[in-house]
Formats: sequence, C-alpha cells, structure tokens
Amino acid sequence: MSKINIPLISTLLLLSLIVCPLLYFYVGPALDAQQLSVLKTLGIICASSTLLCFCVGELTGNNSQVDKVWSILPFVYCWVIAAHGGMHPRLVVMAVLATLWGLRLTYNFGRKGAYRLRFWEGEEDYRWKLLRETPIFKHRAVWMLFDLVFIAAYQNTLLLLLTLPALVSMSSAAPFGPVDIVAAALMLGFIIYEAVADEQQWAFQSKKWAMLRSGKKLEELPEPYRKGFNTTGLWSVSRHPNYMAEQAIWVSLYLFSVGAGTGLVNWSMIGALLLIVLFAGSTSLAEGISSDKYPEYTRYCSQVNKFLPGKKYKERMKK
Repeated sequence: MSKINIPLISTLLLLSLIVCPLLYFYVGPALDAQQLSVLKTLGIICASSTLLCFCVGELTGNNSQVDKVWSILPFVYCWVIAAHGGMHPRLVVMAVLATLWGLRLTYNFGRKGAYRLRFWEGEEDYRWKLLRETPIFKHRAVWMLFDLVFIAAYQNTLLLLLTLPALVSMSSAAPFGPVDIVAAALMLGFIIYEAVADEQQWAFQSKKWAMLRSGKKLEELPEPYRKGFNTTGLWSVSRHPNYMAEQAIWVSLYLFSVGAGTGLVNWSMIGALLLIVLFAGSTSLAEGISSDKYPEYTRYCSQVNKFLPGKKYKERMKK
C-alpha cells in the first residue's frame, strides 16, 4: 500500500491549532455573550461525542464511530443555533438545508451497513483497517494517540467548525436577502449533485459485487465493471464528484454569513477550509489504495480531474 503522508496529517493538526485561532482574532467579528454561550453548549456536545467515539472505537476495534455521527451532528448544531437565534429566517433555512444534507447522507451511509442495533458495530472505513497494518501504527500506543487526536477529536471538532457560519450569523439583524438566496440555491444544488453521484456509485458497486458473488472473477466481468471502479456518469468527468459536492456544500453555507453582513471574508470560513484540506489528504490515501488494487486506476487519474468536472474518461482502445 502507498505510504502514509504523515507530514500532511501533521499539517492538518497545525492548521487547527495555529491558523484557526489567528483567523478568529484577525478576520471578522468577535462573538458576543449570547453567541459564546451557544458555543459553550455546542462545545459540550462536541466533547461528549469525541469521548464516546474514542472509547467505543478503542473498546470494539471499530474506529468508524465518527462516521456514524458525521451526517447528524452538523444539523443538530444548526438547529441549536437557530433556536437560540430566535428562529431567524436565515438560520432556519441554514438548518433546513443542513438537515436535508444530513438525512440524505445518513441514508446513503446506512444502506452500506453502517448502522446496527448494536450501535458500536457496522461497517468500518476500509482506510482505518489498512492504516492499522502499516508499521508506524502497529504500535498500540501510537494508534490510540492517532485515534484520539485525529479520528475522534479532530473530526468531531471539524463537524462543529462547519456550522460556524450559522453561529456568526446568529446576532445579525440583516434581512434574508439576495446573497442568502444564492447561497441556498447553491447549497441545494450541490446536495442534489452529491446525491446523484452517490446513487451512481451505489448502482455501479452493487451490480459489480452481485456479479462477483455469483462466482465470476473481476477480469471476467463485462465493461465497465471489469476495471473494478466506476468511470460512468458523473464519475467519468470527476474522480470524486461526491467529495467535490461535499466541500462545495459547506462553502455555500459559509456564504450565508456574508449575507448576514459579516463581510466577504470572516473567520467562520475555518470549517470549510479545513474540510478542503481534509479531503485533499483522505483522497490521496484512497487513490493510493485504488492504484495498488486496480491496474487501470492510474490511467484514469491521468485523464480525469480529481474534483472539478472536466474532460471525459476515454476507455482504452481494444486490440
């Protein structure tokens, strides 16, 4: 398997510890007493989730506990903010859109076997399984530290940071206006785009695995399934259309803070920026695994953009 990019992981943590506080102090409005009180409530929820995810992950050996709350906590945070903000139309729209995003993503995650009556069970992210097998993480103490700091704490904190645009908008008296309409349209559009991408991937993988379970080998499957990875639909013009949409969704949520009058650039961009950095790292890891697993994947990467739609993938000419 491709080497783990430890410098990139370290950069993620440094961005959180250094850049984020600097953005708060130097870019955009300071939080008032009410906002700080709400942030404290959100922080308690975040800390509780972090502790739960870490303990359950370590006790059960399934480190995908954060994945189970990934699609739930952001819209919970948005509704808490909306409730304390007097249900201002802007905050309600933000919370509704976050809920649409969350319910759809929860459904998509759930049909993959992520949720069980025994909540600690369910499908684990294949990347964690592979990471545990690398030399550096075979040391139990090293893995526990990585689980606590990056998997549990960092990702739970990121989920809270994503909703900061709602928090900074909470005290705004600015009416719901044109910028908010653009932000809402963009966010809804990207939610639909992500849903289409996930549905295309689900259909492709379901049919591929049905044929494999019937006794056929991968090289015996018809095209486009023989390659092992999806190159059809949105996946023919973008290697990660769902990830592109996911990042764009939270950038769109940030635009609501602009509509609230906090300025074109303000510190609530922290969450969206860190999400972009996180996806840069996670997709590099996933693509390294796919390149080792599927011979055609490197050729696919050379033709198709990672995120933004571009040139369409061309099948290899048959001899």
